[in-house]
Amino acid sequence: MYICQILSSQNNSNMFAEKIRQLRENKHLLQRQVSAALDMDNALYCKIERGDRIAKREHVIKLAELLDGNEEELLKYWLADKVYDLVQSEENVNDVLNIVSENIVEYKKNKLL
Repeated sequence: MYICQILSSQNNSNMFAEKIRQLRENKHLLQRQVSAALDMDNALYCKIERGDRIAKREHVIKLAELLDGNEEELLKYWLADKVYDLVQSEENVNDVLNIVSENIVEYKKNKLL
């Protein structure tokens, strides 16, 4: 349900990119410093920060540590962007997301039993 709220509150799929840019700037780091810390090509990191490429999960975790960000929050934005990219042009997207959300809740409830 939280992902649905994030998706409906944004107009584009760059929530993660905007967040890491903001965190990087708050730490007064250059993109090349971050890409070096991630052991990644600077051009690739720039594309991730622009929202043109999706980061790998492992990079999200490293970014949270490097930028003193909340790992859980960054992972939520990262995943929300991935979901948004997948469903943005589909009809009945709200219905689809609600079905997915209900199934996840049911799965977690059964898993706890």
